[in-house]
Amino acid sequence: MNQYSAIREVRKLLRLVMDESDRPELVAKLEEIDHRLQAFHDRGIDFKEVVDGLDDSIMITDADGTVLYVNPAYTRNTGITEEEVLNRDIHTLIGEDKLFTGGAVTSVLENKKSAFRLSTTYKTGEPLVGYVMGTPIFKPDGSLRQVVACSRPIMSLSSLQEDFEAFVKEVNAIHPRTISKDSDKHLSGSMVGKYGSLKQIDTLLDRIAPTDASVLITGESGVGKEVVADEIYRRSLRRDKPYVKINCASIPGHLLESELFGYEKGAFTGANAKGKVGLFEYANHGTLMLDEIGDMPMDLQVKLLRAIQSQEITRIGGTRPIKLDIRFLALTNADLKKKVSEGTFRQDLYYRLNVIPIAVPALRQRTEDFEDLCEYFIDRFTKKYDRTFSLTQWQIDYMKRYSWPGNIRELENVMEYLILCSSGIGRIEDDVLRGLLNVPEEIPEPQPAAPKAEPPRPEPAPELPAEGVDFNTAVADFEKRLLEQVLKGSSNLRDASRKLNINASTICRKIKQYEIDYENRRS
Repeated sequence: MNQYSAIREVRKLLRLVMDESDRPELVAKLEEIDHRLQAFHDRGIDFKEVVDGLDDSIMITDADGTVLYVNPAYTRNTGITEEEVLNRDIHTLIGEDKLFTGGAVTSVLENKKSAFRLSTTYKTGEPLVGYVMGTPIFKPDGSLRQVVACSRPIMSLSSLQEDFEAFVKEVNAIHPRTISKDSDKHLSGSMVGKYGSLKQIDTLLDRIAPTDASVLITGESGVGKEVVADEIYRRSLRRDKPYVKINCASIPGHLLESELFGYEKGAFTGANAKGKVGLFEYANHGTLMLDEIGDMPMDLQVKLLRAIQSQEITRIGGTRPIKLDIRFLALTNADLKKKVSEGTFRQDLYYRLNVIPIAVPALRQRTEDFEDLCEYFIDRFTKKYDRTFSLTQWQIDYMKRYSWPGNIRELENVMEYLILCSSGIGRIEDDVLRGLLNVPEEIPEPQPAAPKAEPPRPEPAPELPAEGVDFNTAVADFEKRLLEQVLKGSSNLRDASRKLNINASTICRKIKQYEIDYENRRS
């Protein structure tokens, strides 16, 4: 029995004796002994009080798997009491007809390293699933001392969904890691809207997602390129495999190579003494998403091309090639064809990535989806802030006239702002929207009636020669001079057509026919 268990048992005996004793002086001495035992064990910090106060379930076993401790949260979360597990072998508690199945403790006992597992308990009526992190505690000589298992019901994650989304995005911005299928669904909502070009994209995804072909996703900032990439992953045959994301623009160029390919120990000054696994290795057998691929330095483009073609990498400072099996998704808001012509992006890499091109349309090109997108964000943020909110039809029509340069990302921010500004009354005034977007109302002002133009006074007809003149030639000559005179005094073709009471298209045809030199031809 270890120190904690021994002291725990001694203190239980002391309290039992104190409860049964009728000698006050003896009880006082025993209380002093109990206090000193506690101080000796905890060294001034009441670790047990700390762990007892946690919401996470804690179980501790010794190196043989005997359960030494469970905290109160363990019983609250699982329904399993201390009496059912303390001083019991963990192996006798696991099974379909036992207290629970799965868990991480047995894996840690067997492999002497941390493990992350799911566990199902059967004391709460319906089976309750939770996630468990098992951690080994070693003695100074390296042998196993104890195993600490920390767990929490999966249902508790539902209340953390919005925070979890922000958390995963921040983690990926700093150092992307493998994202599981379950956690990835919280990174972004599925594609909203199935009209026009987006419907074509949705149909295309059904065809190409199950393949291993590289995909190049292009579009303006904020249009939802990452949402399309996530959708490809979800529909792919690799959806249960690693999904690693990296933003090529967020990591300095001199660090990007080590992040992608990793390095061996001692590869360069300041490197981790144990070396480092690169993101390519993390993504092995899964999918690697390269965001802002257009910002990747030219020298790294060569190595990326080689890695994609040969499906193998070599760590920095290493000599052994590492075979990989990765599906590549590349995202960019840059015009890669233009960058190729400018010499800032390799043509061979462009064609290697552009096996399946997908151009995501801007929000201003998706007016059919606008109301669905608004409803999506309203539903999301009203749940987040526990409020009600709705837009009037006029407000929706007004927002449709805005150009949305920031696309869906800007719409998301605007909807969150409007819901927060609604102050719980469920709506916002039209002036709030006008002040935020500043879209011209486009209400035509009444135009004063144009004064009726007096027809131009034609020049006197020329005197006819005695022998006569051709009628058609005379009419054409008169028509040309009349047009020249009216056009000279008109601001544009519409003005001239109003004065002559003929269509502007007719005037254009006559200008070409008579080769009239008209200064405002483009008006």
